[in-house]
Amino acid sequence: MTVVLLFVLLFALIALGLPIALAIGLPAVGLILAPGVFPAAVKTAALGQTIIQLMFAGVDSFDLLAVPLFMLAGAIMEHGGISRRIIDFSASLVGWAPGGLACAAIAAAMIFAGISGSAAADTAAIGGIIIPAMIRQNYPVPFAAAVVAAGGAIGVIIPPSIPMVIFGFLTNESIARLFAGGIFVGVLCGLLFTAVIVWISWCRGYGERRPFSARRTAVALRNAAWALGAPVIVLGGILGGIVTVTEAAALAVFYALFVSIAVYREMGWRDLPPLVVRSQITAAAILFIIAMAKVFTWLVAMKQTARLVGDVVGAIALPPAGVLLVVMAGLLVVGCVMETTAALILTVPVLVSLTPLMGVTPVQFGVLMVVNLAMGMLTPPVGICLFVSCSIARVPLAAVSRAAVPLLLAALATLLIACFWPPLTTWLPGLWY
Repeated sequence: MTVVLLFVLLFALIALGLPIALAIGLPAVGLILAPGVFPAAVKTAALGQTIIQLMFAGVDSFDLLAVPLFMLAGAIMEHGGISRRIIDFSASLVGWAPGGLACAAIAAAMIFAGISGSAAADTAAIGGIIIPAMIRQNYPVPFAAAVVAAGGAIGVIIPPSIPMVIFGFLTNESIARLFAGGIFVGVLCGLLFTAVIVWISWCRGYGERRPFSARRTAVALRNAAWALGAPVIVLGGILGGIVTVTEAAALAVFYALFVSIAVYREMGWRDLPPLVVRSQITAAAILFIIAMAKVFTWLVAMKQTARLVGDVVGAIALPPAGVLLVVMAGLLVVGCVMETTAALILTVPVLVSLTPLMGVTPVQFGVLMVVNLAMGMLTPPVGICLFVSCSIARVPLAAVSRAAVPLLLAALATLLIACFWPPLTTWLPGLWY
């Protein structure tokens, strides 16, 4: 009953509009301190001290330092001209296709995803440049915003990925293995997005097409060479075992500063403090959610919820594929109503214990979970990518949500393929490590 009441209060506070960190933390703290939840021999003062220790332990991790660092790297690259050059290079490659500029948005998002690890940062970096350009080519504004939002969602699938960092932190799984498992899935998702965009643009006559020019591509590649070096350095360092994820995030910050200030010269040292403040406000919000969720998950664990859920699922006697589909369906609902970080922290401690029943490894499940929750970034009411693209395009959320439905179906197809074709997520980690 304690756990049931905990989740009822959680969703009630979310429905009332309370910030997600407080909606998670307040019910947990209140129930821990409430009489009767723990034996009378356990003093209130001791429980209060436990709460403080849990909050500190929740963020006392070297791996979690990657979160603020990747957020800062993304902000610097957006401001320093790196994202614009990536977009120009992408447009030179795919501008000949129906909906060429929209396809370029997906291609640029896939490249940028290899740098920042944040869906919101990817959406803002790409959308601020390409949405106005798409509007000038007479793309419908909701469609342009939906395409950019979809591209931003890829940012948490293609490594580096902040949600994968959080999953690895929660489960003590190798973050580098999770990154390797997400590469092909992210590429497949981007290709399916591109196919949908080409089909819609061809049927409806969206955008302008430019003949492919090897010379223009060569010029764009030369201009973007330094920008394209960032994902090579970050991913190469992580997958090659040269640096840890956190060290790679710090490397991304220094590389972005060097390229933006010394090479492209579109940013000065005076521009850095506002970028630090803006990016770290977002990072602090994520870390505060993690700290409060540590208290929440501790209470859930103390009530042996994972064992109870495992007993219930085992009693239903579904085959592994059936259990996996049920869990994925539940996560789709959770992703629609809860922010990704909070959803991970609240569900991973319980669901990861079910991986034997689902017939998947923890690394495979981690990738599937991130892909699943990335779809929540494309759905109201808490889809962060939708909100960012709507604010850039200045278009109502409902219109963008309708335009995003075909792209959402493409993401669902990616998830199903990854569920039922394990080599998509397991082959590269097994080969590389």
